[in-house]
Amino acid sequence: MTKRRMWRLLALLFAFSLVAAACGGGDDDADADAGETETETTAAPSEDEEMAEEEEMAEEEDEGATGALGGAAAEEDIEAAVAGEDDDDDADEEMMEEEEMMFDRSTLDGIFEEAAARRAKSVAELTEKIESGEYGVGDDGILRGPAGFEIDISACPDDWSDTTGITDSEVRIGHTTAQSGNLAAYGNIAYGWENYFNWINDNDPIMVGGSPRDLTLIIKDDAYVAAQTIEFVDELIEAENVFSILTLGSPNTLAVYDKINEECIPHPFVMTGHPAWGDPVNHPWTSIMQMSYSTESILWGAWIRENLADLLPVKVAGLVMDNDFGLAYELGFEEWAHANSDVVSEYLPVRHDPAAPTLTNEMTTILAFEPDVFISMTAGNPCLLAIQEAGQSGLYDDINAKGGALFTPSVCKGIEAYMKPAGDFAHDWWIIGGGSKDSTDPKFIDEPFIAFANSNLEAAGLDPAVSLYAIGYTYGYPYGEALRVAADLPGGLTRTNFILAVRSIDIYHPMILDGIITQFNGNADAYFVEGSDFSQFNANEQTWTQVGDVVDVNGKSTNCAWDKDEGGCR
Repeated sequence: MTKRRMWRLLALLFAFSLVAAACGGGDDDADADAGETETETTAAPSEDEEMAEEEEMAEEEDEGATGALGGAAAEEDIEAAVAGEDDDDDADEEMMEEEEMMFDRSTLDGIFEEAAARRAKSVAELTEKIESGEYGVGDDGILRGPAGFEIDISACPDDWSDTTGITDSEVRIGHTTAQSGNLAAYGNIAYGWENYFNWINDNDPIMVGGSPRDLTLIIKDDAYVAAQTIEFVDELIEAENVFSILTLGSPNTLAVYDKINEECIPHPFVMTGHPAWGDPVNHPWTSIMQMSYSTESILWGAWIRENLADLLPVKVAGLVMDNDFGLAYELGFEEWAHANSDVVSEYLPVRHDPAAPTLTNEMTTILAFEPDVFISMTAGNPCLLAIQEAGQSGLYDDINAKGGALFTPSVCKGIEAYMKPAGDFAHDWWIIGGGSKDSTDPKFIDEPFIAFANSNLEAAGLDPAVSLYAIGYTYGYPYGEALRVAADLPGGLTRTNFILAVRSIDIYHPMILDGIITQFNGNADAYFVEGSDFSQFNANEQTWTQVGDVVDVNGKSTNCAWDKDEGGCR
């Protein structure tokens, strides 16, 4: 394991040398960094040499051969994985085969046994490092963890406590989400998350100081309005005294993650795939759960290159939700398309109001563009509207007649919510699915953990046909595992132990497709899920049909210090 992670760290360091140009960094900063490196090793270059180097860099940027978007692996790593040429595949597959031989993942008991064994391993490794002084809060007030991870605890507020939110009876966790408004369906994730924690409380509670503590969710409906998220986060911190906070939505999380980090409150596994959450240096308390939108953007491009060779270069239209969420997609694919003009000849992003009741005008614009590929870069009900209006406008027929493709985003994989209501117009749509399992999909519904989740939901009066309830288990599972590890570390459950547990988590996730590794490694690996399936929807059987193997680039995504003003990673 150590050797494998060291290799990933070396790959990551190499990627950092490329990330400035690919993330849109300023030329002045890139030149300054290059100058510092050269003065340490060689004589300063002449003016002619500098001009030659700049021209060569510009040519490389235009060719797009080696760039990496912030929050994603380098393009060549992803394309190698798509083509089945990833050097690390054999090692990862061998490791997963060994794990599967040790534990029976075909039974719920086997899954829980594996989880307990992995927790015990993590506790032993972390405890050894804490007791040696390598990890934990040192005398200098610095919390240290894996791969250079650090937090200056002395910079936390004067009234900060490592155990805020832990009472004699409960652990208080705050959650802002959308349970009203245009994206209200996503609020069902909170009910599923709460349902899983209720099962933990009743059957296998978190122990603090030898006594059980209930996991209590304090849910606030912000209606996907960032200004309301700000108010609720203030309330959760100042009045509710929560141990940790979970937010949903890219614009909502961007509005509050600075403050949450300044307040030194754990903010892990946020419910959004924006690349900004992969920033353990500047935002160490915040971390991501799902696949980054930057990775998804590159995977769209890699799929087009691999599967539409006869049409290349293609015209691509994107329907973009006009907020920070949609713009992360737009920026990611735009950078990839610019660097790969041999694949994408033209890219037209068409933005829509998140609250728009229809998408007719936007679809009219897209239809007139006559794209070969259509990518829906939206969320919630607009995902369904995009599929319906693509069909009604004739866009669906036009693209299929050309042999092109239509994509719906990973955040809209739910069959009952987004695909089934679209009827035949949903047939043959593609998705870079992020590796998550839909609990209503016939091929997964009998799996032991999904059956367990659906049974619990039904017992609580929640309809298992609503797959977003079960997505609450997708988020709740790693959260619960990290809480258990933290509770068994020296000092018991604290905020700092929880963050150590999160930043070193390495689990088998039963709601994620086999072949996708789910882990963090301090500053070296800040993305929990870095892989995906390529799936096509079968409207007749109401199932996503996986095409080919899953792609995983675990440990190869570059960190992302997001620039709120200009957009992009810096």
